[in-house]
Amino acid sequence: MSPYFAAEDLSMFGTDPWWLVVVKAVFCFAFLMVTVLFSIVWERKVVAWMQLRIGPNRHGPWGMLQSLADGVKLMLKEDLIVKRADKVVYVLAPIVAAIPAFMAIAVIPFGPADNEVSIFGTRTAMQLTDLPIAMLFILAVASVGIYGIVLAGWSSGSTYPLLGGLRSCAQMISYEIAMGAAFASVFLYSGSMSTSTIVEQQHDRWYILLLPVSFILYIVTMVGETNRAPFDMPESEGDLVGGFNTEYSSIKFAMFMLAEYVNMVTVSAVSTTLFLAVGAPPGRSAPSGRAPTTAGGRCCGSRSRSSCCCSSSSGCAAPSRGGATTS
Repeated sequence: MSPYFAAEDLSMFGTDPWWLVVVKAVFCFAFLMVTVLFSIVWERKVVAWMQLRIGPNRHGPWGMLQSLADGVKLMLKEDLIVKRADKVVYVLAPIVAAIPAFMAIAVIPFGPADNEVSIFGTRTAMQLTDLPIAMLFILAVASVGIYGIVLAGWSSGSTYPLLGGLRSCAQMISYEIAMGAAFASVFLYSGSMSTSTIVEQQHDRWYILLLPVSFILYIVTMVGETNRAPFDMPESEGDLVGGFNTEYSSIKFAMFMLAEYVNMVTVSAVSTTLFLAVGAPPGRSAPSGRAPTTAGGRCCGSRSRSSCCCSSSSGCAAPSRGGATTS
């Protein structure tokens, strides 16, 4: 396959009608929200089993709606703003952190590019859009999210959030360098930065078999990028109380937590795209045409692996705030 396939084949993106773009965007948003909700429950269940506890078991069957209940409760909490805070930046910081977390999923494929789905009679690729530099786009939006963390620590007008914000910023920037090095080997093998082309180039074998060192490097850096244990020093309760979001409460604190877990899902989805071909089995023939398929099986199967990866990336439950229920 030509290494310039991405530049030739991306013409299929950008031709969808506006309503189809909206449908796919809503699906991506709903997928992230549902995955985050169940990832939090799964994480708390696993940690509870490790500690010989039951875990969440009150809301919904087997406690599966516990995260939804916690989210509603956080939204109903009193929204406090400290007197010394820069109010405008203090309010905008959670938004700056949350929005870029949702943007990266736009270029993540939910299946190989040679498969299409039919939505209300219109055939379309299993991806919202793609770019010739899609992986650079992911790195760029991840870098924008760092501004929200730094602004949150600075605008709080408190010493501990400022130190936590600077720690988080330094750690995330440093791990992005190593993450970029892991990406570079994939770019060289695939000859493209387009996510759909990277998946197609793995039609004979997954890159996890060709680039195991890059895969291990990416797994380590993605845990550090999301500030999960054992790379959670920026949120160390012993000396920084709670990190950059110490002075936040209610919906603003919930937005920071949402951004963190969405980033966990995103980096896990990137790992399946770069090294596991979004779950498509190796050994299949090179794509020469596009056969229609249904919108169910491969999409959900490839991303279920992402949710398992992001949920198991930490052995410790996230710190609770605002009276979040613990079991």
